Amino acid sequence: MTDSTVQGRTWLPAALGLSGALVVIDQITKVMVLNTMMLGESIPVLGSWLRLTFTENPGMAFGMTFGPPATITILSVVATIVIAIYFVRIGHVYAPYSYSLAFVLGGATGNIIDRVFYGKILYDEPLFLGRVVDFIHVDVWRGWVHDAVPLIGGEYMALFPIWNVADMSIVAGVVGILVFQNAYHRRLEEISTR
Repeated sequence: MTDSTVQGRTWLPAALGLSGALVVIDQITKVMVLNTMMLGESIPVLGSWLRLTFTENPGMAFGMTFGPPATITILSVVATIVIAIYFVRIGHVYAPYSYSLAFVLGGATGNIIDRVFYGKILYDEPLFLGRVVDFIHVDVWRGWVHDAVPLIGGEYMALFPIWNVADMSIVAGVVGILVFQNAYHRRLEEISTR
């Protein structure tokens, strides 16, 4: 057994616990929104820059959809299972990379719960046809896009994502993966040369 495996046993459970905590926080905040806000309601928090706006997203990021209604849910479940397997296989190698994967896994699981169960619970629809509850509304930017930008140049746009704790976890995890990728691979090389 390598030193990294022994050390990894100290942070792998913590990383798994982080994933679980993110799922719990995500679901609690969504239930709070479902119980206190009407669909489409918007509550200012920091003026117009940050609001709580209750929406439901039947698709992926920015509401994009494709294929039959359950396609996105099934693909999300498969992708999350692959991430979980990868996480368990490499989780002992490098803590910052493991925690980044834990953020992605927790966020993906939180949104899958919505997609699989919320349609049934809220609207008596079949399983796997639910919509993700989004409510954190950040008005990032509004203005004209320069003409040099392909497809959208010369247009007025507003960039105002509405997301949830799970979405923020996924973004934070992906950023962490990008930041710690090289260090993770260096650690793998160190382990393989021992």
